Amino acid sequence: MAEIELAALVGQCLDRRIPDMDQLRAEVLAWAHNQNEQQRTVNWTFAQHNAREKLERHYNNVRKLL
Repeated sequence: MAEIELAALVGQCLDRRIPDMDQLRAEVLAWAHNQNEQQRTVNWTFAQHNAREKLERHYNNVRKLL
């Protein structure tokens, strides 16, 4: 999910050079507010058990960190 949000942020908000951190923060916060207002959802194309099977290696990596 985070990768989807980051890709959208880069494409919609960070498609140009931003001169300083203050402006970057303002741009990202404005974008995030807009996204939250729209209450968009993700239409997953596979079931939860299929996702767990396909992404098992990622779950294992997270378990190691905990």
